[in-house]
Amino acid sequence: MKKLGDVLLQPDSFSELLMGNHALVRAMLESGVRVVTSYPGSPTPEIGAAITSLPRDQNPLYFEFSVNEKVALEVAFGAAVNGRTSCVFFKSVGLNVASDSFVQLGLMDIPGGMVIVLGDDPGANSSQNEQDNRHFGRLSYIPIFEPKDPAEAYNMFKEAVRLSREKHMPVILRLTTHVCHAKQKIEFAPLKLEEQDNKPGFSPEKYGPYIPLTSSVFELKKIALERLKNFQEEMEDSPFHEVINNGSDRGIITTGLPFKSLMEVLPEIEEEVDILRLGVVHPLPEKLIIKFLKDHGEVKILEELDDFLEQKIKSLAYDHNLNTVIEGKVDFDDWIGEYTPDKVWDVLEKNWPDLLSSREERKPIHQAIPRPPQMCPGCGHRSAFFAIKKALQKEDISVADIGCHTLGYLPPYSLGQVLLSMGHSSGTASGLSLFNTEKNVVAFLGDSTLFHAGLPGIINSVFNQHNFTLIIMENDTTAMTGHQDNPGSGRNVRGETKKIAIAPLLESLGVEKIFEIDTYSQAKLTDYVKKAVEFDGFSVVIAKHPCMLKFSREQRKKGRTLKKVQITDKCREIHACVSAFGCPSFQLNQDGAVWVHDDLCIGDGSCIQTCPVQAIEIKK
Repeated sequence: MKKLGDVLLQPDSFSELLMGNHALVRAMLESGVRVVTSYPGSPTPEIGAAITSLPRDQNPLYFEFSVNEKVALEVAFGAAVNGRTSCVFFKSVGLNVASDSFVQLGLMDIPGGMVIVLGDDPGANSSQNEQDNRHFGRLSYIPIFEPKDPAEAYNMFKEAVRLSREKHMPVILRLTTHVCHAKQKIEFAPLKLEEQDNKPGFSPEKYGPYIPLTSSVFELKKIALERLKNFQEEMEDSPFHEVINNGSDRGIITTGLPFKSLMEVLPEIEEEVDILRLGVVHPLPEKLIIKFLKDHGEVKILEELDDFLEQKIKSLAYDHNLNTVIEGKVDFDDWIGEYTPDKVWDVLEKNWPDLLSSREERKPIHQAIPRPPQMCPGCGHRSAFFAIKKALQKEDISVADIGCHTLGYLPPYSLGQVLLSMGHSSGTASGLSLFNTEKNVVAFLGDSTLFHAGLPGIINSVFNQHNFTLIIMENDTTAMTGHQDNPGSGRNVRGETKKIAIAPLLESLGVEKIFEIDTYSQAKLTDYVKKAVEFDGFSVVIAKHPCMLKFSREQRKKGRTLKKVQITDKCREIHACVSAFGCPSFQLNQDGAVWVHDDLCIGDGSCIQTCPVQAIEIKK
């Protein structure tokens, strides 16, 4: 079986079953992309995994995981204005972090070409909201492609690169979770890796200005609008738009994954309907849409998340004095969740109940039992929360942040009562500490998030002398998105690099009270948290332990057998291992007996010290 990197580098045309994220890397190679940057975030991190799977001596791509999305976007922009075709990718809410620079891109002349791959997340499968990033394209005068499946994502990326180079403008390729992760057999074109020119191409005299001051910004905006208009005219006849004409008076305008779901529902529709599927969602192909509206008496707009298409299409109908009845979102449920086939059925039924057979006639759908999110067996965060909870009073305030440790909010730990975004915890905790003399405030922050967005809040806490305790959960990786390295790992995708140690960094910022302890030393951690909370001012506890999921996988790859723990006859069925420590390896029978699930247990032994009667031991 060929390795992924070897598959992606095949010189001849071929067909292969690949994930959408992996197919994009082949498109990058075929398009001559030189620079790729990212900050990891689902649903897009497999793009980075595919790039790093390429044999290093044959990989023409420069790739880096930057410290955050803003920096990643700026590195890609710098490469593109230097004449190198670039790509930056991240998840939906990652664009918020990059937005300060992103909104300027449409004003710039980008000779090398630049594609922004966005992984939007309808259904909030791995995000804290269902943010619809199509609005950012409109805000920034940047066009948006939206593929329906992995094969189209591959082809659209190549077209996005072509147009970006030709028009010197950034282009967005907006994916959603199922397009990123779906697998499809894709026909790939031949690959010819050409010798690259490394001469600098930056020429502000020719392509600038790149300084958007008042004296130049209006002309830059005018040029951005002209580029967008030219793009729109060229995309009127794009093969990525699709019309299915059955001669019906009713039509549906849709795009992306909702189109694929609609095609699954169509066999159950009792009357044929016409469909206009849009491949470019900004700017819209107005002539194509107006013709479709004129040809139909009633049109349904079928789109996930916000009413982005609906607003513009209704505006077009008004401007052209059309009498078509346009149906959009009916209620709040239409704004929420992924448009799976079941969801599409529900949405259509609200407008056109006569088209669909009744729910009772449909085959029953067997739903899987929901699996509650939980930390992995052996996770150092579990030991940390178990110990930290002992140090705090019930009325104390705890502030969560983004990472695996966000799960501390759930029982049995119930730590972390408020969450906004990556790196917010120090700022929010600072505000909670003001005019507060009765409740201690404790904030949590992961090590990757510290480097990503946590430093400004920490600096602000020192500068303004806020009074709270920050607990940094250090596990030496970016665990939640697939174990990518961070500046504290001492490694990057190319090998060893300078390790930025957290404690000396905090000392250099002026943090006076710092405690550092391995989370498996639970008694000491409890003691350190008590001392930190008692300190009058800003204090930090670094609670560290390597990610055990990463560690156990590495051990198995080396052929090593992991230890297991077992319950001894000392057990008095107090159930602290289940109800207070909460490791999923411990299972509870109906009769109250506790046993260890060997498939889950990794034998790390962090649980042994949690049993009040010492009934847990390493199995010999």
